Amino acid sequence: MLSSELLKRIRQIEIKSNKLVDEVFSGEYRSGFRGKGVEFEDIREYYPGDDVRSIDWNVTARHNKAFVKQYCEERELNLFLLIDMSRSNSFGRKKDLIAEISATLAFSANKNNDRVGVIFFTDRVEKFIPSKNGRKHVLSIIENIINFKPRFAGTDISKALQYFNRIEKKPGVVFVISDFLDGGYEKDLKVTSEKHDLVLVRVMDRAEEVIPAGAIFTFEDLETGETIELNNMKKEIRIDNTMNLPKRNLINIYTDEDYVRPLKQFFRRRGLR
Repeated sequence: MLSSELLKRIRQIEIKSNKLVDEVFSGEYRSGFRGKGVEFEDIREYYPGDDVRSIDWNVTARHNKAFVKQYCEERELNLFLLIDMSRSNSFGRKKDLIAEISATLAFSANKNNDRVGVIFFTDRVEKFIPSKNGRKHVLSIIENIINFKPRFAGTDISKALQYFNRIEKKPGVVFVISDFLDGGYEKDLKVTSEKHDLVLVRVMDRAEEVIPAGAIFTFEDLETGETIELNNMKKEIRIDNTMNLPKRNLINIYTDEDYVRPLKQFFRRRGLR
């Protein structure tokens, strides 16, 4: 049985996410991800201005006047969230932000009757939730995100992508939500993007990107426990781990900002393409 505190947290996320979906994201999400294709719906009489390529010549010949084929969008999508649960994402409020972003994406998909599945990963795949639709399923996903206790601390994005590519054969939309404090996954990103619509959501705390000048710092790696001492008396050091990430499908979100704006900008950009 869920504790009252956990139920309250899930309800808060649901209310906030639903409000954002209704007011902000529903149109952007739908136009950004257009479905798998089109399917035949009906035949009707030709009207001036119709695309001549849609004329059904067999029906036209039988009736001695032009008829066109009508198509509708095959809307339902499979959306997968690959969520990095490694220990580095416990820094600051990254985990809370990841939960809210994941919930907003899941509710956006549910609003459009799309299916949602989830993979939780660290330096291995820790949990797989098969894709389904419906509010009950989305709430279960949110509960898992909030309540999930990873067994391992490290990060291996390649393993998560390889696992996903093995189990999911149909094209879908894939959001990898991580701080991307890892390396060597570029080849697997490319393999995934060739079959699926791949979007990278990078969640970072600004303190992870800047080492101020004028002090000697001791850092602890949250994933390995290793400590490193750095003498940085001379100048500020900036760390950028986005060099090898495809900028076109990358969303950068920081813990000190409202995540609504970058998500909305991305969806709008997608809708215009």
